[in-house]
Amino acid sequence: MSRIGRKPIPIPSGVDVEIKENSISVKGPLGTLEKPLPSGIIIKKSDSTITVERPNDDKYYKALHGTVRTIVNNMIEGVTKGFSKTLEIIGTGYRAQKQGDRLVINIGYSNPAIFEPDEVHFEVPDPTHVVVKGIDKERVGAVSANIRGCRPVNPYSGKGIRYAGEAVRRKLGKAGKVGAKK
Repeated sequence: MSRIGRKPIPIPSGVDVEIKENSISVKGPLGTLEKPLPSGIIIKKSDSTITVERPNDDKYYKALHGTVRTIVNNMIEGVTKGFSKTLEIIGTGYRAQKQGDRLVINIGYSNPAIFEPDEVHFEVPDPTHVVVKGIDKERVGAVSANIRGCRPVNPYSGKGIRYAGEAVRRKLGKAGKVGAKK
């Protein structure tokens, strides 16, 4: 049995979970999320917990058991607390600013990179930090990855966009011809 899949999911007060035949809907104080479920996985709701079960021990259902449980748990956590990712912008002249709901990032290209809020919202505490917030963990991660992909960190200079706390392996660069014979 999957250790993660066996754990029951507690339903906090103020959260309403509705299970249909092939989808689950979670409504909470921060919003509503709805996701389709793979066929065959059984989700049971009691008064204050949700359990995820699989019909048999096929490899397919074993792989989905823990995954579906984690997705449902993230939905419940998202509508109660929300998710956020912080990005750091490092480089001379690189900066971010918010224009209305949009995020505008100047990262050394002739035109700035502009991001529209797609089920997420942006916060810019200072010009070198961007916080992406939302209730859907998958969307927050995807938008953060798209922002980071505009200017990934250069391993030689260290400039670029990185996640807060991300360790970047630096390369030395050209060492020259040390000890070469003339």
